[in-house]
Amino acid sequence: MKTELVTTLKRQATKILADLRASKEPVLITEHGQPSAYLLDVGDYEMMQSRIRILEGIAKGETAVQEGRVFSHHEAEKKLGKWLK
Repeated sequence: MKTELVTTLKRQATKILADLRASKEPVLITEHGQPSAYLLDVGDYEMMQSRIRILEGIAKGETAVQEGRVFSHHEAEKKLGKWLK
């Protein structure tokens, strides 16, 4: 992963963004020697957000199963019957 100082980002934002688009490699921005932010390609960021939503849905499903909030196939068909016709 590439690392840049925040001052370098201020001075060379166009070049850093062009490099980011070309390499698709995230850039860690540091401030006073400490990590401050990541720059990500828009497509990569959107893909990560999509994956997070999927993982959150799976986690909710696992919690529902652990808590016994489940229906048999027959019960589900019965509850959804009006929409399945």
